[in-house]
Amino acid sequence: MEYLDFEAPIRELDEQIAKAEALEQETGVSMKQSIDELTEKRDATFREIASTLTAWQRVQLSRHPNRPYTLAYINAMTDGQFSELHGDRYVKDDKAMVGGWGWLDGESFMFVGQQKGINTKMRQLRNFGMANPDGYRKALRLFKQAEKFGRPVVTLIDTPGAFPGLEAEERGQGEAIARNIMEMTRLKVPVICVIIGEGASGGALGIGVGDRVLMLENTWYSVISPESCSSILWRSWDYKTTAAEALKLTAKDMLANGLIDGIVPEPLGGVHRNPEAMFATLKSEILKHYRELAKLDPQERVDLRMEKFSSMGVYENA
Repeated sequence: MEYLDFEAPIRELDEQIAKAEALEQETGVSMKQSIDELTEKRDATFREIASTLTAWQRVQLSRHPNRPYTLAYINAMTDGQFSELHGDRYVKDDKAMVGGWGWLDGESFMFVGQQKGINTKMRQLRNFGMANPDGYRKALRLFKQAEKFGRPVVTLIDTPGAFPGLEAEERGQGEAIARNIMEMTRLKVPVICVIIGEGASGGALGIGVGDRVLMLENTWYSVISPESCSSILWRSWDYKTTAAEALKLTAKDMLANGLIDGIVPEPLGGVHRNPEAMFATLKSEILKHYRELAKLDPQERVDLRMEKFSSMGVYENA
């Protein structure tokens, strides 16, 4: 287990618990009381830290190296009943964007999401979760396939942004994302979007237009990352903490501003401490929202979706 700077008190308690468990196994003497006391103290420390987390600390949690990525969620929630589909039918198969059919409690869903790599080699293969135009066109193909068969769509968003390379721009990165946004607003099937990690800029919006947009507790959603914002405004990454606060990018901020529909609570200490519990919670949330949306007429869903996104923001006529 890797620990962030502000998790130092947790690390000390985890080490003490591990030593007590090792001593119990070595000597055969029960250490249950000590272990229970240390565990209770650790849980209390978790709650104390959670109550005072800053925006930047939540950004750090969203990037925790032990945090599960899209395919881990899909495989766990579908109990392995997932068939991945590949290619955009134009250029290639973008490994940063994954998708396919999966089953939840006897219902088939189209899952689409960005996939980051779990080690250096896989990160390079997945392009660090930054999709090219091919990835967004693959996603659109899968959305349309779901609509054809009348099945709901679930997107899992976790990206530092769409890939900003020259080749991506030459192949129409902006057009691909814009087309996805337009097409997603009028899909006639239920669409549920969940931010499971980072939700940056157009990279997130390209698969982020839905009837329900949810965020896990320790995730962020913004037009720009705190580091990039800091480098633009102050010509340095040293102000990323200040930028994170100013951007209002946490789940609580987004809900307060009416930009998302709900927050999915994470296990004590974050998803990386208990991913299995998070998988079960998210599966339950997805099914709950799907059952609500399935009761609506398709055109009513489309109208409500368009109205929701059209009403975002503040403006005045000059």
